[in-house]
Amino acid sequence: MLKLHFAPNSRASRTLWLLEELGLEYELNRMDFHPKDLKSDDHRARHPLGRIPVLEDGDISIYESGAIAEYILECHKNGGLKPASDDPHFPEYLQWFHYCEGMVMPPINTIVVHTLLLPPERQDETVRSQAERLLSKAWLPVEAAIAGRDYLIGAFSAADTMLGHACIMSKRLGIITDEAYPNLSAYADRLMARPACAKAFSA
Repeated sequence: MLKLHFAPNSRASRTLWLLEELGLEYELNRMDFHPKDLKSDDHRARHPLGRIPVLEDGDISIYESGAIAEYILECHKNGGLKPASDDPHFPEYLQWFHYCEGMVMPPINTIVVHTLLLPPERQDETVRSQAERLLSKAWLPVEAAIAGRDYLIGAFSAADTMLGHACIMSKRLGIITDEAYPNLSAYADRLMARPACAKAFSA
């Protein structure tokens, strides 16, 4: 059985969401964002930097949420959530699947660090403001692309579990609002209405 090493409010939610969408059986090892868990010898044996998510499948262990998603879709079940390479939507699927980590998550990480993780005396307003500007620009192409669509490529796909996760985070951070990004705000609401998504974000 698949085993997911998971902490709430992290990229591991993407993996849990995908597992739930596909109806796969799994064991969940819930961890805390605390050195006693993430920096323990046991977890460093799974991930040398003490990060999550990590997915174990028998003797196989794999980390990085995008790589884990690809592994699940290729080796277990894709449930129609990854279009075939000859599908006209395949290039767009790849684009949005990877856009998340390339363009959106770096500024989100900076905002979270300088809003929630660092003590107030170490938070840098200039750094946070710059990250907010970068994130706001990064969402503009997605706001345009999602217009008139329920999901990124029309039908729901694994790209939505990747980029949609970041969209929901951005809405919670106050970057995505009904006024600034009406299409993305509605998209985030549609995603959270999916039972698999709601379960992943509440785990």
